[in-house]
Amino acid sequence: MHNTINLTEDLYWIGANNRRLSLFENVYPIPKGVSYNSYVLLDEKTVLLDTIDQFVAEQFFENLEHVLNGRKLDYLIVNHMEPDHCSQIKAITEKYKGVKIVCNPKTKKLIEQFFDLKVAESDFMIVKEGDVLNTGKHNLTFVFAPMVHWPEVMVTYDTTDKILFSADAFGTFGAIDGNIFADETDFDHRYMDEARRYYTNIVGKYGTQVLAILKKASALEINMICPLHGFIWRKNVQQFIDKYINWATYTPEEKGVLIVYGSIYGNTKNAAEILSVQLAQKGIRNIRMFDVSVTHPSYIIAEAFRVSHIVFAAPTYNAGVFVAMDNLIRNIVAHNLQNRVISIIENGSWGVTSGKIIEEELSKLKNTEILGQKITINSSLKDNQNGDLEALADEIYKSIHKDEVTADAPAKIDRNAMFSISYGLFVLSSKLDNKDNACIINTVMQVTDNPKQVAIAVNKVNYTHEMILKSGVFNISILTTETPFSVFENFGFHSGRDTDKFENFDNKERQSNGLYCLTDYTNAVICAKVVTKIDCGTHYLFIGEVTEAHKISEVPSVTYDYYLKHIKPNPNNKLEEKKKGWICKICGYVYEGDVLPSDYICPLCKHGVEDFEKIV
Repeated sequence: MHNTINLTEDLYWIGANNRRLSLFENVYPIPKGVSYNSYVLLDEKTVLLDTIDQFVAEQFFENLEHVLNGRKLDYLIVNHMEPDHCSQIKAITEKYKGVKIVCNPKTKKLIEQFFDLKVAESDFMIVKEGDVLNTGKHNLTFVFAPMVHWPEVMVTYDTTDKILFSADAFGTFGAIDGNIFADETDFDHRYMDEARRYYTNIVGKYGTQVLAILKKASALEINMICPLHGFIWRKNVQQFIDKYINWATYTPEEKGVLIVYGSIYGNTKNAAEILSVQLAQKGIRNIRMFDVSVTHPSYIIAEAFRVSHIVFAAPTYNAGVFVAMDNLIRNIVAHNLQNRVISIIENGSWGVTSGKIIEEELSKLKNTEILGQKITINSSLKDNQNGDLEALADEIYKSIHKDEVTADAPAKIDRNAMFSISYGLFVLSSKLDNKDNACIINTVMQVTDNPKQVAIAVNKVNYTHEMILKSGVFNISILTTETPFSVFENFGFHSGRDTDKFENFDNKERQSNGLYCLTDYTNAVICAKVVTKIDCGTHYLFIGEVTEAHKISEVPSVTYDYYLKHIKPNPNNKLEEKKKGWICKICGYVYEGDVLPSDYICPLCKHGVEDFEKIV
C-alpha cells in the first residue's frame, strides 16, 4: 500500500520511516527512529531524486510506482552516495530501462565501487557545478557540497519553485509522525535537539565545508528545503539556516554550563553535583549534567555545541583517563569543537594524571580557554576543598557575565534598547488617484475602544504617508511569523513613486473602502479613516477610526525581534566577506565608505544615520 505526500503541484515525497532501527550508521542511538526521504518530480520528464535504504525498499517501490502511475522514469538524480540513500540505484536501472543517471564524476566513481551496473555510458549524465537540467516547466541546477559529509555530495536547486534538495544537510534524526512539514509541528520543543544531534555528530566536523554550501545557499531564494532525513522546511526557513550558521561556525547558541562527569565509586560525581548547585545558587539556570558512563557521546557532543562553558570531571584510570571520558574527549576533538570555555576536575588515589591528559587533548581545539585552577581530588572531596569548587563556580559565573554592564558603569543611552520594545510589523496600504501603494511600518496601536480607533506612525519619506495625508484612508495587514522575506522586500525596500508594489503580488484583496489588504501571511486586517493627524518631525502620527476589521488566521503576529532573528537574512554574518563601511541595523543595507554623511538616509528602509553602525 503506497504512502506518499504531495508537496507541490508536481512534487511528491515517496520516502519511508524505520522505527525499528536502533542505531543510525550502527553508531548513534535513534530511539525515535529515522526517516528516509526520496522525491519524485512529475514534469514533461519524470525525475527521481535519490533512492532509499534497503530496509524500507519495498515501501519505496510501492510509492514510486503509485506516483509514476504507468509513466516511464526519465532521470535519477544522485545527490549523495551513502548506502541509506543509494541502495536502490541498481534496482532502479533494472526496473526502469533507459533511465538516465544524473551525477558528478566523484559520484560516478562511487557508483561503480558499490554496484556492478549493466548500463551504457550514455545512460549517465555527468554534471558540473552550475549545470542545468530542464524537465519541461522546471529547471534543476546542481551545486557541489563536498564533505557535507562525503566528498561527492551535491545538492539540487529547482529554480522554478525555489526548492533546495539538500542531501544530508538540514536533516534530523527521528521518524516522521504523520506530518512531514517542520513548520507545522512543535519543532523547537520536540525535534530541535535531534536536529542538533544529527548535525553535530554526522556533519559537525566539517564546519568549513558547511559554511561553503551555506554561502552558496544564501545567494538563493529558498521557499522549501527537502533533506534526505527528517522534516521538510517550507516556512521559517531562515530560522533553521541560522542554527546551521551557529553550528558550522562553532558559535555557542546559548550561555550555559555543561557538566560531564565520569565516576567509579561516586566521589567524582559528588564534586560535580556540588559544583552544579553552587552555579545554580549564583543565578546560572542553563545547566545540563551528564554521567558519561550511561549517556551516549552523541547526546553530550550535541550539548557541547549548544552551550558556551563545559566542565569535565574524571578520575584517573590505568594511569590515563577514565575509559568512557577518554572516549568522549577524543570524540569531541574529532568533531572539531571550537570557541569554548573549559574547566577540569580530576580525581585519583595515586598518580593523578587525568586532568593533565584531558587538558593536553583539548588544547588541540581552536580558540579554547581553560578557565580557573584545575581541581584535584585525592580519592574523595574534603571539606576544605569546598572553597575550591566555589571559586571555580565564581570564575564560571564571571566568565558567562563578563560582557554585561556592571552597576557602577557610567550610564549611557543604548539605541539598541529601543528595539526591545515589542514592535510588530505591518503592511500599511492606501490609494490615491487610482494608484495603490503600501509600505512596511512597525508602529500600530489601538488607542480607544468606543469608538474603536488605531494610531499609526509613518515616515514622511514614504510615498504611502503622502497618500494617506491626501486621501484620509488606510488599511493595515497584520503580518505573521510565516511571512517570507520577499514580502518585506516587496513592500519595504522599494518606493511606490516608481514601483507598482501590487502589480505582481497575487495575495491581495480589496476591502469595502476600495483599498488592498494582504490575504496570505496575515492574521487580521483593519480598515480606517483618519480623524486626527499629528506632525512628529520625521513622522506623522495618524489616528484613524476603524471602519472594518477581519480576523483571518491564528498564526502568531510577527514581532520586530522575530523578524530580525528568523526572517531577515543577516548581511553581517560569518558567511559573507566583510565590506568596509556602515550597515543599516534595520534592513542590512551597506554604505561603503569611511565616513557616513550626517544627513544620509537609507535608500531601502528610509532610516537615518542613527540606525547605522560601523562595520568592524
